[in-house]
Amino acid sequence: MIRIGTRNSPLAMWQAKEVEQKLQNLGYETVLVPVLSSGDKNLNQPLYSLGITGVFTKDLDIALLNNEIDIAVHSLKDVPTILPQNIEVSAVLERDFPQDVLVRKSSSKNKDLAELKIATSSLRRRAFWSEKFPNTQFSDIRGNVQTRLKKLEEGDFDATLFSLAGIKRMEMELEYEMLDFMISAPSQGVVAISSRVDDVETKAILQKINHKTTQICVEIERNFLRTLEGGCTAPIGAIAVFEENKIKFSGRLNSLDGSKTINVVEEFEYDDSENYGKKFAEFVLKNGGKEMMEEIKKQIKE
Repeated sequence: MIRIGTRNSPLAMWQAKEVEQKLQNLGYETVLVPVLSSGDKNLNQPLYSLGITGVFTKDLDIALLNNEIDIAVHSLKDVPTILPQNIEVSAVLERDFPQDVLVRKSSSKNKDLAELKIATSSLRRRAFWSEKFPNTQFSDIRGNVQTRLKKLEEGDFDATLFSLAGIKRMEMELEYEMLDFMISAPSQGVVAISSRVDDVETKAILQKINHKTTQICVEIERNFLRTLEGGCTAPIGAIAVFEENKIKFSGRLNSLDGSKTINVVEEFEYDDSENYGKKFAEFVLKNGGKEMMEEIKKQIKE
C-alpha cells in the first residue's frame, strides 16, 4: 500500500488523484493522506513574508520523514530547490499549461491593461507586470483559486493573475487572457512526487510514472533558479521547452519594481553532462544580476 501525502486544497487533491490513478493503473494499491500545510493555515500574510522557502511543502516533508506517508505530491513550483536531508523529487508528471493568465472581475472588462489594479502576492508577477506597466497599483491576495476569485469580485481591484494549469485542472469556466510578456515561474504547471532517498523500492516504482522530457526541462529551470537565488525569494522566471531535438530556454531576473530586467534566451541541443541552468544563471549574475540580487535581498529584509 502506497500512502500518498497531499495538501487538502481542491487543486492539491486533483494532483494527488492524478498520481494515484497512474500508480493504480500499474497495479499498485494506494491511499490518500491529506495533510494541512502551514501555507494554507495562514491566508492573511503575503507569501514572501512567511519565509517562502518550503511554506507549502514543510508539513508534507515532516510527514514523509516521520514515515507517516510514503510519497508526497506537490506543485513543483512550490518545492524549494534545496530539499531537506533524505528527501528528493523522485518523479514528475508531464507538464501542462505552464502559462500565467489574467482574470478580470466583471466590472473591469473594458479597461486597458495599463489601467488595471492588480491583486497578486507573487513578487515575480508584480515585477514582470510592472516592467510593462510601471504605474500599476497592487494588492495582496492569497488562497486557492476559488478563494481568490471570491476576493476578486469583492475587493477594490480589477484583476488577478493565475497559473493556467490551476484553471484547467479545476475545469473552471473562466474567461482569461494570455500574457505574452510574462515568463512562468520555474517548473510551473508540473506535478512532482517526492520520497525518501533511502526508500529504494518506492523510488523504483515512481520511475515508472516519471516523464523524462519534463524532468530534463524542469531541472534546467530549477538549476537556473537555485544559482540565482541563493535561498532568497526574487522575481525570477524560467521556462525550458523541447522543440524537435532542441531545447528553447527563456529566463528572466527583474528588480522588485520591474525597472531593471535581465533576459536570457537560448536554443541548444541537450547534452546531459552540461548544467545549462547554472550556466545561464551565471551569465545573468555576471551581467548585473549579482548587484540586482543584493538589492532585492536588502529590500525584502526592510
